Amino acid sequence: MESSIGVFDSGLGGVSVLREAIRVLPHERFIYYGDNRNAPYGDRTEAEITKLTLRCAHTLANQGVKAILIACNTATATCIERIRNELDVPVVSVEPAIKPACMQPGYGKILMMATRATTRLQRYLDLQARMPDPSRILNIPCPGLVERIEQGIFAENAFDDLLDTYLSAYHTMQIDGIVLGCTHYVFIRNAIRRYATMHFSGACKLFDGNEATAHQLARVLEEHNMASDAGEPGGVEFHTSGDPSRYRPIFDMLLRQPGI
Repeated sequence: MESSIGVFDSGLGGVSVLREAIRVLPHERFIYYGDNRNAPYGDRTEAEITKLTLRCAHTLANQGVKAILIACNTATATCIERIRNELDVPVVSVEPAIKPACMQPGYGKILMMATRATTRLQRYLDLQARMPDPSRILNIPCPGLVERIEQGIFAENAFDDLLDTYLSAYHTMQIDGIVLGCTHYVFIRNAIRRYATMHFSGACKLFDGNEATAHQLARVLEEHNMASDAGEPGGVEFHTSGDPSRYRPIFDMLLRQPGI
């Protein structure tokens, strides 16, 4: 049997990246590991995030995976180079899609919604600094969103209170793009789009890095001659550090309901 690709996230969010990876690589087998017991990572220290991420990455590596996809922006910003240095398999990671957002025409602002950790870590700040006009990007830490999503809440009207807390200061601005800088946020894109439509002017186009990450994974597999040559569809095996009876049904639901 061919080796699987390991996919890691702090919790449920990485399933949004996994969906794209399955679409791009339908014949690959995946092992997903969500560290739901320790989610969210975004309010933890760099040392804590690094320790948790490395432990999970090594857990996947010990299962014999041929490559690892880090489907967590916070983990990427914190310790992706250390992960690559410690593991003997190719490692691909997701990053906030600020580049395509900044390519949008116009002079409006770009809101980059993410965890506290992502918005303050040097790797992300260096990425922002490479944009044509870094000042166009407004970094918005959004504590509380991941916790609510981890509870299995996805309704369009279930996040207005938190979104108002973080975004009400920008109601008078023209917003050309909103970057979903945490993979969890992809599952509430309808809630964010609804809020933006009610309160902002401008295009308010939403961006995430999931599709680009899936295509990068495909390129890396080809470069290392690791792409599956199986003729039948692959599959997914879910693991969690939390309660499997609670989280596995949510994993399955998120994987099969792309409208969320």
